[in-house]
Amino acid sequence: MSTLETRHTDVAPDHDRLSFGRVMRSEFIKITSLRSTVGLLLAIVALGMGTSVILGLTIKDAGLPSAASVGFMLDQVTIGTVLFGQLIAGVLGVLVISAEYSSGTIQTTLIAVPSRLAVLFAKAIVLFLSVAAAASVALFGSWAVTYPMLAAYGLEIGLTEPGVVLALVGGAVYVGFAAVLGLGIGTLLRAVAAGVATVISVILLLPIILSVIPASDVVRSIHLLSMSKAGDALTNTADGTAFVDLADGYVSPAAGLLIAAVWALAFLVIGAVRLRKKDA
Repeated sequence: MSTLETRHTDVAPDHDRLSFGRVMRSEFIKITSLRSTVGLLLAIVALGMGTSVILGLTIKDAGLPSAASVGFMLDQVTIGTVLFGQLIAGVLGVLVISAEYSSGTIQTTLIAVPSRLAVLFAKAIVLFLSVAAAASVALFGSWAVTYPMLAAYGLEIGLTEPGVVLALVGGAVYVGFAAVLGLGIGTLLRAVAAGVATVISVILLLPIILSVIPASDVVRSIHLLSMSKAGDALTNTADGTAFVDLADGYVSPAAGLLIAAVWALAFLVIGAVRLRKKDA
């Protein structure tokens, strides 16, 4: 009898050794070992830099500004990464969790790691860091490849100009939050199609709908506090002393960071509640 008990003890999983760091490592392996997730991360870089290159090549036909400015340069550099990157990141966030539900591997994951919240938060951290890193490569790479194009017309702006580095880093952080938002939505809905549609609605369609609704103070306030507006704020330099000015339609980069974080964490918390209370 003692021999059987000893063997049972030897094969039983030792959950005391299962640290959060190991859970994060396993989630990192999952993300980097799947072609679909790696492909989406590379797409953020390719579309971000590709858009900036196209804009740089066509800058003369689009109309040259009279003088170099930080705002003009940031528009050229960040538009591709933020516009396309936020959608790609959101879709990636949905796939990271909903693909496990569709394939049934989520059950294996939760057996290996009984703490469901640890699994979700490990996914969120690894996903945020991975996507933000890809977006950083896209943004700083876009600046590098467009710098000589802008310099040909005397419009170049260096990284040492006030607010430039913060704007590029802010854009990368925003794209990372878009991925976390997608993860929360995917955890809540547990379906790829529904999750992707919801991500597109929150990030892209909501501002469009608000722009066609008759203007009112409530509509303007919701528009300024939308996820996409946070992305615009984070990729621009501070233009005043106000944190948020609803009357003038101004959102500071710091406020944009807070708004993006609230959107992402709100959906992540809602998804966490369902993950904890519902069967896998």
